[in-house]
Amino acid sequence: MSLTEDAIEKIIGKFGRYQTWILVLICVGRIPTEMQLSNVVFIIPSVNYVCLDEGAFNATNYCPCKYPEYDTSTIVSSVTSTWNLICDRNQLASLAQSMLQVGILAGSLFYGHVSDRYGRKIAVLLSLLSEVVFVAISAVVPEFWIFMVCRFLIGTAVGGTMLCCYVMIIEISGKSFRPYLPGLIELPYSISYASLAVIAYFLRDWRHLQLATSLPWLFVLFYYWLIPESPRWLITTGKRQQAIDLLTYIAKKNNRPTENIESLVIKIEEQSLKENEQRYGTYLDLFKTSKIRVYTLIMALVWMCCSHTFFGINQYIGRLQGNLYLNVILSALILIPGLILVVIGSLYLKRKLSVIISFSVAAISLLVFIIIPSNMENATLAFAFIGQLGAYTSFVQVYLYCSEIFPTMVRNSAMGFASVFARFGGFIAPFVVNIGIEWASITIFSALAFCAALLCLMLPETKDTVLLNTVAQTEKNKVVVNQEST
Repeated sequence: MSLTEDAIEKIIGKFGRYQTWILVLICVGRIPTEMQLSNVVFIIPSVNYVCLDEGAFNATNYCPCKYPEYDTSTIVSSVTSTWNLICDRNQLASLAQSMLQVGILAGSLFYGHVSDRYGRKIAVLLSLLSEVVFVAISAVVPEFWIFMVCRFLIGTAVGGTMLCCYVMIIEISGKSFRPYLPGLIELPYSISYASLAVIAYFLRDWRHLQLATSLPWLFVLFYYWLIPESPRWLITTGKRQQAIDLLTYIAKKNNRPTENIESLVIKIEEQSLKENEQRYGTYLDLFKTSKIRVYTLIMALVWMCCSHTFFGINQYIGRLQGNLYLNVILSALILIPGLILVVIGSLYLKRKLSVIISFSVAAISLLVFIIIPSNMENATLAFAFIGQLGAYTSFVQVYLYCSEIFPTMVRNSAMGFASVFARFGGFIAPFVVNIGIEWASITIFSALAFCAALLCLMLPETKDTVLLNTVAQTEKNKVVVNQEST
């Protein structure tokens, strides 16, 4: 079977009624994850206070301060005010923000391995349910150190959800529908981001906000009976009959013929076995062969730069002048047309060019942001949003790009490894934001976005190529990639 022909798409269609149903379930189940990625501006904000210490003379934001009276006009209660993360404890606020990224790092590694070794379904279910549980627990903890532990555990679930849900949707789709998936899969983020601001406006206590954005999603328990395993994973790991049964079921749901499914599955399996006897991939497989090793290292650096820029700008928006809730809603809404641009770019531009353009937009707009006079509030806000849009669209496209470069056997492991570097970038972002010198922080974000664009020049083109199954197929795929990109 040709590497340019997608047998799975031939069996179940590029994206039928059944895949649409699974996409809806995944998107709804991911909402707590999307909110945890954005809620730092509401639960761990920079808060103004009046110092009531003797000798402080009721000065605003005076340090050191033992008895602060916090401004509750915007946020009544936050992690910052609950545990007095001010003055010499200010770095603990940055650490609390970054702890989520540390958890995402660990979760990406853990769930990446679970997904490749034990299946996409178990990894998706475990990460979705863990997210709900850990967020709810974080809302009732009495001590800051326990909250930090919860932030880490929330991050592990976020890492698993982001990674495994994306791969599952990609693997039940045909290659001709993949350009639409980045926009569809990421649409819940924009919606959740905007709706979070509305919820936070009415629930101005951080504990209530955490409970409201977790407990209602306990229904993901029922996903055990609603979410399927990835047919590509079943075939790659030698579970032929399960793959045949699942593909037959999906084909019927999509009103597709079912006569030749068994023979097609056997052909796919034989091709995979002919290329490589190994059925399960590990992180070590990312470094055993030359091409996969180079792709792994480059993609890891790209993810690091991308994550640092995106999360840095995302947290910086909470410090911009104007109404906090309105700023967050506007920054969320501007991402929606960005997803449309992602789909257009995926359809009509080469994958590599589209990603490079997004990184460049982020980098250039941030440089413009620096030189705009601070009294031009609307202009600074506009270019901050454009920078966020560029960083966000690059992040969305990098997910698709990475999933297309690596084969099924190590796809989750590769994305998990890249995500480790992304979490390092996200971890240091709050500290860069808190440098205190605006132009220095923004210059760092811009420079790393430019670096990511340059690194992408060394990666292959993947537009319109079939998802490969084995490392061996990827290693000798040079001719196919060149043909597709001409």
